[in-house]
Amino acid sequence: MVNRMGIANGTIIETPPQEEQLRENRELGRINGSATRNGAKRAKRIWIDVDNSPHVPFFLPIIEELEKQGVELILTARNKYQVCQLLDLFHLPCRVIGGDYGKNKLLKVLGNCLRALQLTPTAAKLRPDLALSHGSRAQVLICKALNIPTMVMHDYEFTTKTGFVEPDWIFMPDVVPDGVMTKKTQGVLKYPGLKEDVYVPRFRPDRSILSALAVPADHLVVTLRPPATEAHYHTPKSDELFAETLQFLDKPDITTITLPRSAKQSQILRRDWSNLTASGRMVIPEAPLDGLNLIWFSDLVISGGGTMNREAAALGVPVYSIFGGKIGAVDRHLANQGRLILIDNAQDIPRKIKLVRWSRPARPDHYNRQTLCGIVDTIMAILNASPIHNNVYAMANKEQGAKV
Repeated sequence: MVNRMGIANGTIIETPPQEEQLRENRELGRINGSATRNGAKRAKRIWIDVDNSPHVPFFLPIIEELEKQGVELILTARNKYQVCQLLDLFHLPCRVIGGDYGKNKLLKVLGNCLRALQLTPTAAKLRPDLALSHGSRAQVLICKALNIPTMVMHDYEFTTKTGFVEPDWIFMPDVVPDGVMTKKTQGVLKYPGLKEDVYVPRFRPDRSILSALAVPADHLVVTLRPPATEAHYHTPKSDELFAETLQFLDKPDITTITLPRSAKQSQILRRDWSNLTASGRMVIPEAPLDGLNLIWFSDLVISGGGTMNREAAALGVPVYSIFGGKIGAVDRHLANQGRLILIDNAQDIPRKIKLVRWSRPARPDHYNRQTLCGIVDTIMAILNASPIHNNVYAMANKEQGAKV
């Protein structure tokens, strides 16, 4: 068999034959062999749709645990932001279907309807027992049409929902209050911890990342994430706070590693802040990086969005949010615990952001698998239970409660 090659941070990595077979099987939606022999019943099948960049590292450990349980997996992804590059980085093969439809609300609606149609052949042919995503509206739409049970995970209550079409189960962190994610009461499930707690325990530091980015050893390192300018929840306030933050960080002994969300945003940053990139005070990586590794070797993190903020909080790195939209329950929870500092206005930037070296421990202190196990156990409870929703809901909550 000819092995496939994966590229990570510019290094060619050869895939072992056994992993290559797994990759090929997963792409075809037949992990553990979906074909039945001698009339044997096939294994349960889950369709996971990766809809955005943060969902790649999030679903990776869930996929591995489900495979250990003998579940057949169908993996699809949307070509949005850096999804495809991260799939390559983490060697996760997916059938890429559909793309990004910009910030216009009408185009977003039409784009989701188009992608739902594009997903139809995969869903109709492979007929999963459960469809799972972290907010894939297109998957919910087509699954409702095909009568396929759906579970959607959410961790930000102010995202736009499909409204007229809801999934069978909504799965969210236990810090999110009841009633804010949906008005329905049946099929609402909660898991312990946060989304980032699923994959952060897998992290192992690699110091070479800073030398690869040519960061001077005596510089303060700041990881900066711009706002999600094409998201429906984006506000001009986020852009203003981002610009004020860059000006505040423009100091000769600081290197700001800025991680744009898309190629378009990268071009805008290079154009509008050419003085910082030319001086080397702002570094924009050419390829996707291991975000957790960069966060760990930073002295502080400033982000205009939720995922990187929560990753830093999970690792114990000082982190500041310049998100100008509505603050969700998860970020409010972290702020109340003192693990995330919210920047409300331009005056807060010099007053709250501490430009000091982080006293980094020898290793991360985050190896609890409770969140991952709670999520996987609940998924398996639903997958193996009666198709009656009320019974499934009770069983899933009972098993989850016992695990916690």
